[in-house]
Amino acid sequence: MIVSTTNEIAGYRVTRHLGLVRGVTVRSRSVVGNFFGGIQTIFGGKLSVYVNLAETTRQEAFDHMCAHAADAGANAIIGMRYDANDIMDGVTEVLAYGTAVVVERA
Repeated sequence: MIVSTTNEIAGYRVTRHLGLVRGVTVRSRSVVGNFFGGIQTIFGGKLSVYVNLAETTRQEAFDHMCAHAADAGANAIIGMRYDANDIMDGVTEVLAYGTAVVVERA
């Protein structure tokens, strides 16, 4: 699956637009994660507990989006974006979305 944040893919042309695809995941921080994150804030620097959670959550949303596109018959996604919203304290929804397309080499 080719994924691009732009509306074009160099060396390819879009032959079919299949519509919007998305992947959604919702994650919460654990009590243990919050504890270690709190300790890291005392010393400053990178909050690896939260970075790892963010990376894992985005990857999961991305994977769901790609599966949705493949199910629709796409071999590429253009205009890909992420969005995130706090549903409640400590609970975040991450959305990956874009336009599913069929491309072929130009």
